[in-house]
This record gives sequence, structure tokens and C-alpha cells, in this order.
Amino acid sequence: MISFFICLLALILSYFIYGRFLERIVGVDETHVTPAYRLENGVDYVPMNKYKNLLIHFLNIAGLGPIFGAIQGALFGPAAFLWIVLGTIFIGGVHDFFSGVMSVRKDGLSMPDIISEYLGDKVRKIVGFIIVVTGILVGAVFATGSADLLSSLTGVETHILLVIIFAYFLIATLLPVDKIIGKIYPIFGIVFLIMAVVMISALLLNPNYTIPEFTTPGLYLTTKSIFPFLFVTIACGAISGFHSSQSPIVARCMENEKDMRLVFYGAMVVEGILALIWAAIAMAFFHGQPQLAVIYGATPAVGVNEIATTLVGPIGLVLTIIGVVICPITTGDTALRAARITVADGFKLDQKTLMSRVKIALPLFIISFALTFVDFSLIWRYMAWAQLFIAVAVLLAATVYLIENKKHFIITFAPAIVCLVIAIAYILQAPEGLRLDSFVANLISVIITAIFSVYFVLKYRKSSKDLNEV
Repeated sequence: MISFFICLLALILSYFIYGRFLERIVGVDETHVTPAYRLENGVDYVPMNKYKNLLIHFLNIAGLGPIFGAIQGALFGPAAFLWIVLGTIFIGGVHDFFSGVMSVRKDGLSMPDIISEYLGDKVRKIVGFIIVVTGILVGAVFATGSADLLSSLTGVETHILLVIIFAYFLIATLLPVDKIIGKIYPIFGIVFLIMAVVMISALLLNPNYTIPEFTTPGLYLTTKSIFPFLFVTIACGAISGFHSSQSPIVARCMENEKDMRLVFYGAMVVEGILALIWAAIAMAFFHGQPQLAVIYGATPAVGVNEIATTLVGPIGLVLTIIGVVICPITTGDTALRAARITVADGFKLDQKTLMSRVKIALPLFIISFALTFVDFSLIWRYMAWAQLFIAVAVLLAATVYLIENKKHFIITFAPAIVCLVIAIAYILQAPEGLRLDSFVANLISVIITAIFSVYFVLKYRKSSKDLNEV
């Protein structure tokens, strides 16, 4: 189990080393009056302490992502460990940190408005559309995953459960952020973490299971190539543009800039640890068995239930209900809340009155509910792919932000390029994409990305130079 513990240690240390490095790059102004105080309105702008914001943000960005994605990613063997660790530290953590920093320093604006300032209005419209669609998809995916498991446990019809879940979504999304989210979600965040600790502890103490090493042979259980399929399968546990849609929610509640590393980079590290744990559990539990291969194309909720009840018995059932039902539901409602905020910001619509929030939220909820009738695995893969483009846009906006402030822009530009290569390569060769030969698809993606990279750097470095001369 040496590989697992090395990866775990790397993630923990990254918060103190690379996270602090990023913090020094952007600087921290403790005298800056944050949007939570300057724009406090009792609905979306409400000051909350850093630990509450950390747990809320962690729960918002996690949900089923680091569980389902990691379990499906276990098909690729220990290579999944490397992607989770490197992705979290150098891509996902950077993306989440800068999306939060820019939002805190731009009045808690949603990502499309921030992107508009750095990349232009055309990009803003595209990203805004994708963020809203992603929020709708996340609501549908997480509600479906939770309803499927509840149905298998209770025998209640799935669509009845979905109606109940979406009714809760609507209530939680419309209420002020401190009424339900601020009071209950930190507790669920703690329980979510306890679930992971209990599960991995039970696995480590059971002599029947062994977490594989990087050198363990015969654990690659899928015909799909590692690049780009692994990188899209494990999204939320390594890099997810969806996280940037959640950043403004807590950016509007941040009491001080010194909390930004803990809340934004810290939450991503915790999610990476969660994904690492679940990937390890899946590899050890389903080692060499066909069940893991089946999970890739189906709802993994049943697999989670089997793992939990086998490892920790009746306690596992309780943990499963919390981890795969309650927590994802809370993420689903904040995804739809972010979609509402994005639409409101895009059209400059005031959200102080309940009716103004209902007018935006209701259509989004109807569309999201309708998508629950679509195949789960297909929605999941499209969602994972779409969020990569959001991540690219956010990282490129952060790159311009650093260029304009004469900072080391490579720390955001490099991960943006990696995400762009993955996104293009995936859609060119995936079954739900153009289905090109993998070599041809990968070559095209590299060429397109290389041309774009040269164009982007030349354009924005020149623009920054002209701006400084003026």
C-alpha cells in the first residue's frame, strides 16, 4: 500500500507548500473589505466564518463526483492515483484557488462576468451557457444517483423520490444562503469526511483486501486508453470547471482574504483525498472482478452500497445513505443555485425578493428534472467533458489576470493547456463524440492546442504591454 500512502502524503503536503506558493503569488490583503460585508443583502451576500465556508464549499464541489468518478476511474488501475494527485495539486487546486480569488476581488461575481473582463464578452456568453447547463446536469445526475440508491433500499419508485428531491432543491435554492446551507451543510460536510475515513480504515484493517501498487500487474480492466478517458472519468477528484460555478457562493460569504487558501485550495485538496480513498477502495474491493467493469457504464450507487455494507456492516448502510444520498442532494441544490446566480448576474436581475428568484429557478428545475429520464452514464460523461471547457476558460482568465499584474502566469496557463488537449482529444474519439482513431484524435488535439497556445500568449502579452505603456 506504499503507493497509496505516498499519494496521500503528497496531497496533504501540497496544501502547505504549493497552496502557500499560490497565496504568495496573488498576495493577501487582510484590510480589504470583502463582498460579504460591502454588499451584504441577507440572501446571497452573508458573512460566515472560514471553517463553515470550507465545509460548505467542500460539500458543494464534492457530492458524488469524487466517489462515482473515482470508482469508475479505478478501471484504469493505479494510474488513477497519479492523475488524482497531480491533477489536484497542479490543475484542480490552481483552478479552484484562482476562481475563488478573482470572485472575492470582483465583488463575488459569477465566473462568466469575471471571464468577460479578461477574455471578452463572446467567451462570457459561451461559458455562462455551459455553466448553467452544467448546473442543470449536475442537479439531474446527483438527484438520479441518490434516487436510484434510495429506491433499491426502500422499494419506492425512483421518480417519486426524484419529485421529493427536486422539491427540496427548489426550497434550498430559493432561501437565503445562511438558512439551510449555512446551518446544515457544514455538518454534512463533516459526516461526508467521516464516511471516507471509516471506509478506508475498515479496508486497511481487513487482511482480505490489498490496495495495489503502481507496479501491480493485471489491474487494467478496460479497453479504453488512459488518455484521454481516465482524465475525463475522474473529473471532480482532479479538475472540474463546475467548481468555479460554486466559488462565488462562498466568495460572497468570505470574511477575510486570508481565508482564501483554506477555503478554495484546501477544499480541492480534501476532495482529492476523498477521490484517492475511493479509487483505492474500488481497486482493492473489486480487484480482478467483473463488477468494476460493469460499474463504468452504470450507476455506481449500488457498488458503493455493496462496498459499504461489506466493509462495515449496518454502519455502512447508514454511511451510504449519508454519503451517496444526502450529500449529493446538497451538492445538487447548490449547483442549481449557482445556475440561478449565473443567469441573474448575466441579465443584471435583482435577487432580493423571493418571486424574482422563483422566476429564474423554476425553468431551470423543470429542465433538470426532465433530464433525469436520460441515460445516467451518458449524462455523466457529457457533464465531465463540458466542465473541462469551463476549467480552460477560468484558467485562461486567471492567466490574463496574472499577466496584467506581472506575475508568473505559467502556473495557470500550463494547466489550461492540459485541460484543452484532454477536452479536444476526448470529443474527437469518444463514442458520444466523433469516434476518430485515437492516434489521429490525439495528434489533432495537440496541433490545435499548440496553435492556440502561441496565439493566446502573443495576443495577451502584447495587450498587457500596451496597457502598461498607456
